Amino acid sequence: MSDAAYAVTDFVTNFQIVDRPVRGRAVRMGQGSLSGILRRHDYPTNLARILGEAVTLATLVGASLKFNGRLLVQAEGDGPVSMLVGEYRTDGGVRGYARFDPEAWAHLDKVNKGAAPHMPQLFGPNGRLGLIIIQDNPSIQPYQGIVPLEKGTLSECAEDYFAMSEQVPTRIKLSVAELDRKGEPGVWVSGGMMVQKIANDDARGDTDDAWREAEALFATLTDAELADPDLPMQDLLFRLFHERGVTMETPQALDDRCTCNQDRLLETLRQMPDESLKEMVEPDGTLAIDCQFCNRHYAIPIEDVTGNPNQD
Repeated sequence: MSDAAYAVTDFVTNFQIVDRPVRGRAVRMGQGSLSGILRRHDYPTNLARILGEAVTLATLVGASLKFNGRLLVQAEGDGPVSMLVGEYRTDGGVRGYARFDPEAWAHLDKVNKGAAPHMPQLFGPNGRLGLIIIQDNPSIQPYQGIVPLEKGTLSECAEDYFAMSEQVPTRIKLSVAELDRKGEPGVWVSGGMMVQKIANDDARGDTDDAWREAEALFATLTDAELADPDLPMQDLLFRLFHERGVTMETPQALDDRCTCNQDRLLETLRQMPDESLKEMVEPDGTLAIDCQFCNRHYAIPIEDVTGNPNQD
């Protein structure tokens, strides 16, 4: 992959193979979305790649939502990585965060001799993957589907989710790479694509043969071309499905945008017991809090939370 052009269009789009009962979606992320998320925390390289996959996967799946809200891809376990979250919002904002044990990670990296770890190594034998849908309407309860993190890659675990929870045959491919820029920090880019079988019905008849054909073509997709910012998505889709023809919808723009703010944080803090707040107070009388996603630092006077300037 070349390092010449780091200006990457950040988007998600739907596509349709002409006259075939297969729907698809594709994502490209880079300078405007994913790169800032991964560079902000200075994660180990392999962990940054996996977090990038989670943000890309959240966007691939979340872009199908028909209401205002957000979709989280959340992986948890008791391995070197205890939590990993990728979030997509229907306004095009994305964010992500990983929590890990540096010593356990260093040991795993030594055992693997720098090779990318598989999911059970990262999250332990009891690791689980959740896809969580949260609507902006507070009266509607969140939906969560969970599958074990038993396969080698995040995309394989996500395919298990669709097979078990949605019962929709699905193929997913995720690719994350860091592009070098001479004399400057690198830029993280990603690509993601998924195809799903549309069920048989009276109008379509048997869709199994068409699905097997789409699966075979999809399997020829490489990591390099999926994340390559120099290869337009239209050209990539044509390369894969030109025999039948393929149409791509107008893309939705994506950007690195956190939803944290002081008002929301104050609301959360005011729900905490006074004793817990006392333990958090700094010598200068403030509560020092950092957003886990964007690293923004908040210094909130305790009286703004309790209404009591003499709280100590």
